[in-house]
Amino acid sequence: MSIVVNNITKLYGSQKALNNVSFSVETGQIVGFLGPNGAGKSTMMKIISCYIPPTQGTVTVCGFDILEQPLEVKKQIGYLPEHNPLYLDMYVKEFLEFVGGLYKIKNIKNRVAEMIELTGLQVEQKKKIGALSKGYRQRVGLAQAIIHDPKVLIMDEPTTGLDPNQLEEIRSLIIRLGKEKTVMLSTHIMQEVEAVCDKVIIINKGEIVANESTATLQKATQKQLYTVEFDKSISKNSLKSIEGVNEVTQLNDNTWQISTGIEKDIRKEIFDFAVQNKLSVLTLNKEEQKLEDVFKQLTK
Repeated sequence: MSIVVNNITKLYGSQKALNNVSFSVETGQIVGFLGPNGAGKSTMMKIISCYIPPTQGTVTVCGFDILEQPLEVKKQIGYLPEHNPLYLDMYVKEFLEFVGGLYKIKNIKNRVAEMIELTGLQVEQKKKIGALSKGYRQRVGLAQAIIHDPKVLIMDEPTTGLDPNQLEEIRSLIIRLGKEKTVMLSTHIMQEVEAVCDKVIIINKGEIVANESTATLQKATQKQLYTVEFDKSISKNSLKSIEGVNEVTQLNDNTWQISTGIEKDIRKEIFDFAVQNKLSVLTLNKEEQKLEDVFKQLTK
């Protein structure tokens, strides 16, 4: 395992940011670490990265303990925090050479050239960082996070504020990096998780509420939702009599949301029900539940 988190609790005074959190991340996985604002995502990432200590519990990264061997842990990790800390008055190449020097990398110029090519910074490499767009600053942040060739890459909101083209490019880079490294990223963009992540860990109010592969989580919670409006009132129990219906929720007087499994489309059954009960169907919409819906259910 690249990352093993055991019973981590973090207190800020009397406030409990993390409550007995445990999970593991396998080598070569891309893991989406999700949760609403204030759930404890950034705190957990800072603990793994040795930026802050836990109140109790243990974390190992590539076999090294964060409290007993913090320098060894930091050698294994590349970290891109939410607020990308860059020296805006430095030039791109100058900054990356500076970071490479901190890691005592041999042949720094060659390694910087590799990072510039990998992160698509060729056109901007001679500019000051302060003159770059948000997307290119994120690329510089990624370049500094991986310049020492870490085994584990941790990224906190890596695509926030990027335009669609930049977003696609950074996602492609993350997927490429995930083939060689363990990647853990936090994000609020569910499409990003579905596109790049092998596994999803969801945290809410400092506790883990889901820890599954992306496919397993989607399959276990998949359902179809139908929103139907009739011209007259109807009882909830009568709608439940339709074959295949799991749940029924009244949205307003004559509008209902009907939930079913993924196996069968029941629009015909809904129309047959309306005919039998002398109802007119004013509207009928069908949609499949997405990871975003699962997230909302788990973090309400």
